[in-house]
Amino acid sequence: MTTWVGRTATDIAAAVREKRTTPRQVVEEHLARIARLDTRVGAFRTVRTEAALTEADEVGARADLAGLPLAGVPVAVKDNLAVRGESTRVGSAATPDTPAAEDHVTVARLRAAGAIVVGLTNVPELCVFGTTEGVHGTARNPWDLTRSAGGSSGGSAAAVAAGFTPIALGNDGMGSLRIPAANCGLVTIKPGHGVVPAGISDGDWFGMSENGPLATTVEDARLMLQVLADPDGLRPPAESPGSHKIAVSLRSPLAGITISKPYGTAVREAAGVLARAGHTVRRAEPPYPMSLGATAIAHWTAGTAVDARALDPRLLNRRTRTHAAVGRRFVTRVSHGRGRDALRHRLEPFFAEYDVLLTPALARRSPKAGPWHERGWLRNILADSAYSPLTPPWNLTGWPAMAVPFGTLPSGAPCAVQLVGRPGSELQLLALAEQLENLHPWRRTAPLD
Repeated sequence: MTTWVGRTATDIAAAVREKRTTPRQVVEEHLARIARLDTRVGAFRTVRTEAALTEADEVGARADLAGLPLAGVPVAVKDNLAVRGESTRVGSAATPDTPAAEDHVTVARLRAAGAIVVGLTNVPELCVFGTTEGVHGTARNPWDLTRSAGGSSGGSAAAVAAGFTPIALGNDGMGSLRIPAANCGLVTIKPGHGVVPAGISDGDWFGMSENGPLATTVEDARLMLQVLADPDGLRPPAESPGSHKIAVSLRSPLAGITISKPYGTAVREAAGVLARAGHTVRRAEPPYPMSLGATAIAHWTAGTAVDARALDPRLLNRRTRTHAAVGRRFVTRVSHGRGRDALRHRLEPFFAEYDVLLTPALARRSPKAGPWHERGWLRNILADSAYSPLTPPWNLTGWPAMAVPFGTLPSGAPCAVQLVGRPGSELQLLALAEQLENLHPWRRTAPLD
């Protein structure tokens, strides 16, 4: 008997379209794996067992089944995006437990393409922090269950890495797709501003947050991004000889943070792979301003202050209350956007010289899984900043950035690199990531069984 767990979304959709399997069979197998293993992983806040099976039958009966790009593919959705009939809790006890009347536009696009939502995934409260734990559960890295999956799309990343779904939907305001993807050995892309509809919480963290895919292959990430993107959102690659000028940086954008040996090694080896593939690869450091850390924390906290305005502070975790209180003094300042404009202006000449920037995805492995929501604000900030300083600049600029698995940590868990490009370079970045995948393949699913 063919099993569909562990297969790619591309493979599953092709099999469903060709009537080699049914959406119900695919969904049943994935639901069974979730029921058996998610108590160890903590990917899901809620699993839509009966609803997903009903929707699988509906997809199987669609007259347009043969043309659906995600026919019968199970998908997990981050719990800050509305799913019709389910509450959106955003990792908090302060949010209302009220079913959503309509799908978020990205969820609606996935469903229109034939995907089936099997559940909503765990996030840190208000999607603030770089680890995922709270009143609804703790998401662990399926490759190393002692470690956090990362955040804030930690549950979505854990679901894909554990083989619970072949793809998942998340979003990224300061690295919230790339951080857990890097921890969990997944491919993701934070698209540039305006490619995929945002509509995340109240104001998208001043336009920094973007929705995007989590997948085990570049092919699946591209397929999902094409489904999510606006009709004119993705620019076709420009005609070129196929060679890019790639800058390689091993320096943290935030002063005082060093890159650990495994992540530095991954970048050097990835640079060698790309050089041998015909690209021009040079060591070059982006001109990050000394003020970047202050700019990042002002935007990070101010976004939370806006999201927390309508919530009862007594029901929020201590770290979230403090984060929002710090951010209130910055809301007016960051809303003008001058800090982000200045950063773009400073970095544009660098990206006029180089097509792509290659960096470590993280500075070191994720913190131990545990009750970080019960710990102090400063302890959380220091832990998050120490391991994930390389993602925030590209939310501030609004430019596309990817996490791509490359190499392994001493524990056997995946390592990863980051690719960053100019506005409109999403498809070029995916093509470059696909070269890395073809020349240096990675293991796709954690060995939980």
